[in-house]
Amino acid sequence: MYVSHLSLHDFRSYQSVEVPLEAGVTAFVGRNGQGKTNLVEAIDYLSRLQSHRVATDAPLVRAGADQAVVRAAVVRDGRTATLEVEINAGRANKVRINRSPLPRTRDLVGLVRTVVFSPEDLTLVKGDPSDRRRFLDDLMILRSPRLAGVRSDYDRVLKQRNSLLKTAGLARGSAREGALATLAVWDEHLASIGAEILAQRLSLVEALRPYVGKAYETVARGASRDDAEITYKSVVEVVEPVETTTPSVESLRELILSELARRQKDELDRGISLVGPHRDDLLLHLGHGAGAEPLPVKGYASHGESWSFALALRLAAYDLLRADGDDPILILDDVFAELDSQRRVQLAELVADAEQVLVTAAVPEDVPAALAGARYHVTAGEVTRDE
Repeated sequence: MYVSHLSLHDFRSYQSVEVPLEAGVTAFVGRNGQGKTNLVEAIDYLSRLQSHRVATDAPLVRAGADQAVVRAAVVRDGRTATLEVEINAGRANKVRINRSPLPRTRDLVGLVRTVVFSPEDLTLVKGDPSDRRRFLDDLMILRSPRLAGVRSDYDRVLKQRNSLLKTAGLARGSAREGALATLAVWDEHLASIGAEILAQRLSLVEALRPYVGKAYETVARGASRDDAEITYKSVVEVVEPVETTTPSVESLRELILSELARRQKDELDRGISLVGPHRDDLLLHLGHGAGAEPLPVKGYASHGESWSFALALRLAAYDLLRADGDDPILILDDVFAELDSQRRVQLAELVADAEQVLVTAAVPEDVPAALAGARYHVTAGEVTRDE
C-alpha cells in the first residue's frame, strides 16, 4: 500500500498543493514552520480521521477558509482508489471514495493504514494513561475498522452517564430514585460496550507483546527481547489471558457491572464514571538482567531507554499490522533529530524495506543514508522536488 498522489486545499498552511509520490522512501526537507509536517499529517489524517498533532479538527482548516480538503490516490495490490475527506469548520465532515460519498465518515477509517513516529512519541512512555489508551485504540481500529463505531458509542454513553451521575448526586427523594433507575440502564450500556473494548484491548496487548520485546532488543544497546514488558491494567479484576485466550466479552461485562455496583457511591459523590476502559492503562516495564525485578519505565528509565521503548512500541505496531498482510505507510516526522546516531541508523535500517516511508527533516543531514530516495524541499508552502 502506498500513496501515489496527494492533493491539499486549504489544509493547514496550504491554499492548494499537488504532490506526486511513489513507493519507497520520500523525504520532505525544510526548516521548521515551512509546512513539511502538514503534508504527512494529511496522509495520517486519512488513515484515522484524527491528527497526531492536535486534538480537534479546527486547526487543520487554513485561517480564513470554511473547509479543508485532503485527497489522496492510494495504490493497493496494483489498484488505485481516490480517498477524500472534507473537513468542515463547525460542521460534520464528509468523506468520499472515487468521488462517491460514504454514508458515515468513519467508513473511511482503516482504508489506508499509517504508523507515525514523531517527537511526541515520548508521551507514550512519560505521559498520562490516556496517551497509552489512545495508542492501543488507534491500533485496534486500524486492525478492525468497525471498532471505530464501538469506541464512538462508548464515548457517547460515557458522556451521558457522567451527566446523569452529576444530576443523581444532587437529587433527593423521588427524583433521586428516578435518576438511579435511569443510571441502571446506562450501567448496562457502559458495561456491554466497555466489555467489547476491554476484550479487544486485552487481545491486542497479547498480540503486541512479542513484537515489543523484539523491537526493544533491536533499538536498545545491549538489550534482550525479555527486557521490555507490556501489561494491561484494568480497573476491574481481570485474570491474565492464558495461552492467548482472553476472557469472554460476557464475563468482562459481568465484571464491569459488579464493579459499577461496588463503586456507585463514589461515582455519585464525585459525579464521574470511575469504572470502565476509559480508566485503564498500558503498563510498561523494563527488566535489567536475569532475575531482576522489572521496573516501570516511567520514573525509572533513562532518557535513552525511554526513547528506545517508545520506538519499540511504534515498531511493534508496524510489525503487527504488517503481519496482518499489508504494509502500512510509515511516517517518520522529525524523529531523527531526537535520536542519537546509533538509534538513527538502527531505526532507518529497520524500516528501509517498507513499501512506503515518508520522512520529514529540518536539514538533509538528518535523513540517514539507508533512507535514500525521492526528496522534496519545502519552503514557505512551496514543495519542490530535487531532480
